[in-house]
Amino acid sequence: MILPVYLIGQPVLREEAEDITKDYPDLHKLIDNMWETMYNSDGVGLAAPQIGRSIALAVIDGRPMADSFPECADLRLVLINPELEVIEDAAPVSRAEGCLSLPGINENVRRHEHIRLKWLDENFEPHEQEFSGFASRIIQHEYDHLLGEVFTDHISPIRKQMIRAKLNSISQGRVNCGYRTSAARKPSRKH
Repeated sequence: MILPVYLIGQPVLREEAEDITKDYPDLHKLIDNMWETMYNSDGVGLAAPQIGRSIALAVIDGRPMADSFPECADLRLVLINPELEVIEDAAPVSRAEGCLSLPGINENVRRHEHIRLKWLDENFEPHEQEFSGFASRIIQHEYDHLLGEVFTDHISPIRKQMIRAKLNSISQGRVNCGYRTSAARKPSRKH
């Protein structure tokens, strides 16, 4: 089932996600719905807060980016309760990012090129792996959602000011995109 993507302004996007256990209700159905929602929205990642659930769960499929970023060729993950560690070996790199929860906004974000990630998969099997380049960026972006952050939190104050009107429009549901959304509409004023 395709779920609505929550847009900036929805409080759940600012909450720190809770870890889950293997007895989380209908987990495999939820994961299937997240894949379907992500693919329907033309995304490469989707975190549970983006569908209104404040839980530490994300799905990632970077394979559509593999032509430009070969490190994404095998990047298809279900992340449960991930733990991310930055591997400090170079200065962060700035690249354009977008987000299903902030449609129509693309900004350059500085991110680390090398990370180490520990996580559980959909069968609660533990994994640990290092990621580099754009694969690292996609993972950091989704991980931010689990911390209650969005990519615009990492841009300069001047850039934030320049996109403030767009952010307000999105949070009020005044945006057109090709997928189902859920906006934090403000109550209308009665005159």
